[in-house]
Formats: sequence, C-alpha cells, structure tokens
Amino acid sequence: MVENNFANREAELLRNIAQVRAHIAEAAERVGRSPQEITLVAVSKTKPLELVEIAYRLGITDFGENRVQEALLKIAAFHPQHMRWHMIGHVQSNKASKVAPAFDSVQSVDELHVAQALDRHATQRATRLSVLLEVNIAGEASKTGMMPAEVLVLARQVVALPHLEVQGLMTVAPQTQNPEEVRWVFRALRLLRERLREELPDVAWPHLSMGMTDDYRIAIEEGATIVRVGRAIFGERERMVKNL
Repeated sequence: MVENNFANREAELLRNIAQVRAHIAEAAERVGRSPQEITLVAVSKTKPLELVEIAYRLGITDFGENRVQEALLKIAAFHPQHMRWHMIGHVQSNKASKVAPAFDSVQSVDELHVAQALDRHATQRATRLSVLLEVNIAGEASKTGMMPAEVLVLARQVVALPHLEVQGLMTVAPQTQNPEEVRWVFRALRLLRERLREELPDVAWPHLSMGMTDDYRIAIEEGATIVRVGRAIFGERERMVKNL
C-alpha cells in the first residue's frame, strides 16, 4: 500500500510538472521568448519533504518557502548540489542570521534594515547572497513589499551592500478570477525595472519574479523570468498530503 501511494504521488507530480512546463513554453512562445529564459520555482511551503524529494528527482531544482523554521528543517535534510532554495516570504530582521547562510536566494527584501541584517549575516557565505526587491505594485494593505515610489531609494542603498547581489524585482498580484485583470501589475513591474536599469546602470537587473498558479502565463507574457508555482505542481494541500 505504501509503495502504491508513493507511485501515485510520483505519477501525479510528473503529470503536473509536465503540464506547467508546457504552459510556460506556450506562454513564452506566444511573445517570442525562449522557455529557457524562465525559472520555475516550485512553492513547497506546507508540503512534506517527501514531495520535495520526488519533485527534485523529476527535474525541479528550485523550491520556494515562506516560513523560516519549516524551511530550515527541509534545507538541513535535503540540499543537493544543484538545488536552490528561495525565501519568498517576508523576512524579519531577527531571522536574518538563519536565513542568510541557508537560502540561495531571498526574493522578499522590502526594507533597508532587513537588507542590512542579511548583509551582515551573509559574510559566512562563499558567494554573495542573491536578493530581489519586493514591490507591492497594487498597493494592497494585506501584502508586504514597498510601494513603487520607494523602490529607487531602497535600491540605491541595497546595491551598495557588499555581501548582497541584487538580481531584480518581485511582486505578488491581487487574487482574481480573471488573470487578465492583473496583467497591468506585471507590466508595471517590468516598466519599473526598465527605470532602474536607467538609474542604476551598473546593476543588470536580470530577474522579474512574478506570477503564481493562477496567473503565471500572463506574467510570462509580460516578462517574468521567475514564476512561483505551488498548487499547480503539488495539488490542493489536503489531496496531496493527507496520505503521507
């Protein structure tokens, strides 16, 4: 019975991953982009390590977590050489000492004191810590991230920190029944990156992390280089986890 459950979970993950990759390719090709330009981050928050290990064996190399303690347990147990763990949730400065050495990327920097704390604790790393600046494009009170008008000031400060490597911007779009309704959010983040490239030309700003299960295809059409997909890969929480 255990072997059958394992085989069923693996088969379902294989189907889901193949479908997501096909959708990524279709969206990229619609706007003349290569699917290879887009990194798929499997959002594994609340998922057991067994599912992460299966997804990794099926070709997923990037995983996103938003709860520090949960993520640290997974990272300690499973971090093969070519795997990357992304912190996609809000980071408190008092957790920076744990986050900076453990994660390969922090996608949710939105305050200077958090960036400074990460920088202090990244000194023990062999390479600089990759970070993205989180922007609350839609101005939702329930979401973290800085306002667009604040980005340039914070960007100037963060790029000067010696142990962080600013790689781009991240946003979370509002939830909606129609993904077309949030296309403007992704377009606005892309335009904001273009402005940053003009104002801070010494930084490449290669990445836009935007788009989740319900809207990642629209985000890709608007320039996403990283999409964060959980439900479309791992399924609904109760369906995929209940038998573990």
